Amino acid sequence: MTKKRISIFASGGGSNALKFFEYFENDQDIEIVSVFTNNKSAGVIEKAERFSIPHNVYNRNYWETGEVIIDHLKDQKVDYIVLAGFMLLIPSELIRAFSNRIFNIHPALLPKFGGKGMYGMNVHRAVKEAKESESGITIHFVNEHYDEGEIISQVSCPIALSDSPEEIAQKVLRVEHENYPKVIAEVVRKSI
Repeated sequence: MTKKRISIFASGGGSNALKFFEYFENDQDIEIVSVFTNNKSAGVIEKAERFSIPHNVYNRNYWETGEVIIDHLKDQKVDYIVLAGFMLLIPSELIRAFSNRIFNIHPALLPKFGGKGMYGMNVHRAVKEAKESESGITIHFVNEHYDEGEIISQVSCPIALSDSPEEIAQKVLRVEHENYPKVIAEVVRKSI
């Protein structure tokens, strides 16, 4: 049986990508075959090299239509794409080519605190300002609009009114690391 092949898209340090590399390192059904980034100094590159996973760096121009990237993904026989802190809007051509096969994680419980500009600490500051008693993660399919794709899974975590945005971020990141690879594995295994 052929393994399902995943490519990780990341723009930064790659802490979520690292969890995927570790989770699927010896998996019988699923493998991480590549990393794509728009940032030649992204920390994810070093993490991918540690696991002997090839990385591809494409500047912003290539992401406008995504044609070259789609060709590269097809050459690698990629089945699924996982966004792990990828900071560019995915071009609609790429979304069509991988319809319902691109996953993203959002560091809040959508539909709250989603949309353009809602990423990273912006989300956690908004959660703090709204005096929420919980936050969490939303794993969803990617469509043409920020954070509006079909929701696959949500996991919440309690937060205290006294928590700083940084403390909220740490709590949410723990939930991300514990759940993101596991949820994607469940979805992908259903297609096998």
